[in-house]
Amino acid sequence: MSKRRVTYYYDGDVGAFTYGLGHPMKPHRIRITHDLVSAYGMLQRMQVLRPKRATPESMTAFHTDEYIHFLNRVVPETAEELTFHGTRFLVGEDNPAFEGVFEFCSISAGGSIAAAQSISSGASDIAINWAGGLHHAKKREASGFCYINDIVLGILELLRSYPRVLYIDIDCHHGDGVEEAFYTTDRVMTCSFHKFGEYFPGTGTQEDKGKDKGRNYAINVPLKDGITDEAFKSVFEPVVSKIMDVYRPSAVVLQCGADSLAGDKLGCFNLTMYGHASCVQFLRQFNVPLILLGGGGYTVKNVARTWTYETACALGVENEIDPNLPWNEYFEWFGPRYRLEVPENNMDDLNVKDGSLDKVRYNALQQLSDIPCAPSVGMHDVPSESVGMHLGLESDADRDEDDDLDDLDRRLAQHARYVYRMQETTASDQSDDDRYDSDVSSQRRPRKRMSILTNRYLDGDTRKNAPPRRFFKSSAKWGDMQCRIGLAGDPVLQNGARQGSLPVLMESGGRGTPAADMNMDEDWEEGESV
Repeated sequence: MSKRRVTYYYDGDVGAFTYGLGHPMKPHRIRITHDLVSAYGMLQRMQVLRPKRATPESMTAFHTDEYIHFLNRVVPETAEELTFHGTRFLVGEDNPAFEGVFEFCSISAGGSIAAAQSISSGASDIAINWAGGLHHAKKREASGFCYINDIVLGILELLRSYPRVLYIDIDCHHGDGVEEAFYTTDRVMTCSFHKFGEYFPGTGTQEDKGKDKGRNYAINVPLKDGITDEAFKSVFEPVVSKIMDVYRPSAVVLQCGADSLAGDKLGCFNLTMYGHASCVQFLRQFNVPLILLGGGGYTVKNVARTWTYETACALGVENEIDPNLPWNEYFEWFGPRYRLEVPENNMDDLNVKDGSLDKVRYNALQQLSDIPCAPSVGMHDVPSESVGMHLGLESDADRDEDDDLDDLDRRLAQHARYVYRMQETTASDQSDDDRYDSDVSSQRRPRKRMSILTNRYLDGDTRKNAPPRRFFKSSAKWGDMQCRIGLAGDPVLQNGARQGSLPVLMESGGRGTPAADMNMDEDWEEGESV
């Protein structure tokens, strides 16, 4: 196979994080994968870089300021308070507030953003970030073990240089977070091959096709238990070939979630390592810039085997490596066979038994036939980053603006813009359930939260018992004389140094009493607005 310039992103600290004892998500799998890639001598064949960690500002390209601020300061001891008793940001047991959660997110997001920048600059043909692929994270909420949606951040970076981007998801779970983010645009086509039917996250039917300009640009291929390599290829290759012909993407992002492998702890497919990696081989043939990301995968040794083999596929050396594993630090983990393989098991393929696969393939191809041609996009030259910005210094325009606006004015304006967007989310024609959904851009059927651990809807759905979030019911007023924010009738905030403190106001959520001086449990039970 022809050679490609491959860039491989890896941060050695990523394997040191843990979601907690007994949690199925193991960031250590990325360290094991890297060690196996190194043992096969593949690091010398590609450019290996440690990505710059994503800053909070770069994460707000998709996520809300409020959510990023929460992740930046949450610790296990304060999670109950900061999540308002588990009703915001981290709902359910899937996403614990583990120690170092923000650092873990910055590594994951930083690798995907760096991979997109490498592709956009032309420095790489294929970029790999196995620490990425966390496709369930929403705009203002964690979901399905995912806190920051590094995929969306990477695609947004690609859109600065490319008119059209194709996102393909071969994780066993539906890529709902990425689909929701681009549900109303034709500049990103999302295509997800996933298990559907009483399975997390409960979305991804073929009726979900996109909306407005994004109509028909969200492709869903719902599958049933036990799909094998041959059956998966029979639907993956025709659909992707049609997409490449009709949509003509400028770049492709492939999420290689390994929970679609046979024997995965949370998966229900029957793909071998070779069947999973055939998706990488197939896309490599189109000679389109390609980003490979990680994702799910909860049988750690199989995840490491598969991502190592797919790294070899990206390099085009998969036929040169020995199927007998070389000695490495985790060699004992791969017993008893010690081979680079993930065999299939004896599951029944329900997709072939009832003939549903043919119908799913036909519907997907029919949807693609409704796209007349590749959408055109008016592109402009993207200015290169200035030296001042590269060094973290403000531009001259920012300095001139600071002469007119003091720090309080700028923070107030930023918060006002955020509140206005949140008010749009809580429009009067929405139900209370809809108000707590993560992304208002995809006004589809009301979505209930499921648990990825149990594949059950959360008991009672805590949103139903929570009071509506009203953002313009605050007693905050602007004092013309003091030029400060104050709360009417609140003696605590109207005397001393605390008067007009914007952080105090934001911390209290617009209440008449600071958050530190009130009983959160009592107010919550009484149904008062926060």
